[in-house]
Amino acid sequence: MLAIGRALLTNPSLLLLDEPSEGLSPLMVREVSEIILRLKEEGLTMLLVEQNLAMAKKIADYIYILNKGEVVFEGAAHLFDEEVQRKHLALSS
Repeated sequence: MLAIGRALLTNPSLLLLDEPSEGLSPLMVREVSEIILRLKEEGLTMLLVEQNLAMAKKIADYIYILNKGEVVFEGAAHLFDEEVQRKHLALSS
């Protein structure tokens, strides 16, 4: 949260977030998610790189899935369904 706060002090037009949930407790992940959602509602453009699928799906408007550096899925978040998830991530929610 400190890193996000420091980045916001510069009044960015784009906020880059690389794994903001990494190493956090579930409670802190929820809090960071809520902060990011609040920033989104305020109109801040963000690029989020995240392995926490539940968090990413909750926040994202547009999704890219990379496999070995290659884009294997790209589309609006509403297009990211169970079939796409199963095909590219071998996970279920």
